[in-house]
Amino acid sequence: MSILSAVILGAVQGLTEFLPVSSSGHLVLLQKIFGIAEPVLFFDTMVHAGTLAAVFAVLRRDIWNILRRIIQPLTAYLIIGTLPAVIAALLFKDHIERAFASGNFLGFAFLGTAGLLAASEFFSRKAGKAAAGAAASAVPASAVPASAGTPAGRQGPFSGCTAAGMKWTDALIIGIFQAVAIVPGISRSGATLSGSLFRRLDRDFAARFSFLLSIPAVLGALVLQIKDIAGGAGTAGIGAAPIAAGTLTAAIAGFFSVKLMLKIVRERSLAGFSVYTAVLGILVLIEEFGTRFFF
Repeated sequence: MSILSAVILGAVQGLTEFLPVSSSGHLVLLQKIFGIAEPVLFFDTMVHAGTLAAVFAVLRRDIWNILRRIIQPLTAYLIIGTLPAVIAALLFKDHIERAFASGNFLGFAFLGTAGLLAASEFFSRKAGKAAAGAAASAVPASAVPASAGTPAGRQGPFSGCTAAGMKWTDALIIGIFQAVAIVPGISRSGATLSGSLFRRLDRDFAARFSFLLSIPAVLGALVLQIKDIAGGAGTAGIGAAPIAAGTLTAAIAGFFSVKLMLKIVRERSLAGFSVYTAVLGILVLIEEFGTRFFF
């Protein structure tokens, strides 16, 4: 792998790690396009580690609030949400490595991400309209100032529960969504965001919880790679310079990506990402079963 290829892959990883479009799926796809045949799971893990720096930089206050008071419900929810992915990684490690190497089912996985995003966004907006309607019917129109509410024609984002109203079952279900996202092409952030919206979490808190949940997930992946790091097998054919370049690029790109995604989840819709991953999934399937230039 050349340094230029590593930088491109690192930039894609940093940008797509927090956008709900599957960073791992994009890495596998680009590795196919670039014709990279070396073992790449360790490289993928390292560029994921680069994005941890972005999470710590943007969510430093959230992380500090957890560290200064470890014994709190949010800590427990993060642990519960991490367990399903840990179990899945331990049970299916070999299958995951083969999936990264082959790219099989990548197109179907992208379509799965598109379906998750579309369904969760529809559910969230429907719940928001129902909540707004119930609130409006409970308050006489004469009691509401003319300037109150969201602008005409626009529906404000559904405001669900935050950490204070969250339950352990919410964390477990979101964790199961994250475990499914181990498959390349299923977006981790998209899956956890979808699980959060299905559980009616506040959109801003859903995004922050999803990004905080990435910390133990990436650290766990690094732990699983310790044997390969010690033996050198995980870096075979790649080299230290491309790995370092890719990791640094992923950290820089990830910083801007996480800030952008927090704003999008609060103020916008995930529908655009659903359309993008659906189109990408169809194109990958056409390539894999039709043109076969890269697969």
